[in-house]
Amino acid sequence: MKKYIPSLLIFFLATSISVFAQDESISPQRKQAIDSLALEKVKDLSKYISIIGSKETQFSEATRVMDRAEELFAPDAEMGVSSVNTNEVAYYKIRRYFERLMALNYDRVNISWYDIHYISDLERQPDGRYVGVITIYQRFEGTSQEAGLNYRDTTKKDITIYVEKKQTQISGRTIEFWDVLLGDVRVTETSA
Repeated sequence: MKKYIPSLLIFFLATSISVFAQDESISPQRKQAIDSLALEKVKDLSKYISIIGSKETQFSEATRVMDRAEELFAPDAEMGVSSVNTNEVAYYKIRRYFERLMALNYDRVNISWYDIHYISDLERQPDGRYVGVITIYQRFEGTSQEAGLNYRDTTKKDITIYVEKKQTQISGRTIEFWDVLLGDVRVTETSA
């Protein structure tokens, strides 16, 4: 009888954990809404990067946009930077990446993202968050008339996304909601 008690206890614990995991699962409708929110945040980031990188953007406007763009990310997220001139990829904290982007030594910078889509479905993590990956292609063009610089590349990047349940207070009531934060942006391929 004694050897059945641990087995019974393990069965009840496993069942309890399974039921808890089911309670925290995301319905198909909610997942579709989360997917849309994640893609929308990635598209917002694309617009922000274009504004920050543009030499026509005033410093005060670029700073305001950097603040907004930083809000899209989880703490300590990093952005990968690559070049067709080297095989190395450098990673910078998000704010530092934006500052470097704004300071690029070109007269004109054009950055566009395209072919944005999920490459992995959301997977539940032990801490209750869900993690997925969105891939994008970034086209970068930098031109400097005076120095005769003309640089162009296309980079494939994978953006980690985190989906977690959060709480807020509205009229004294606690409301739970799912939020999406962007994580590290990893370079997977760079070509001319």
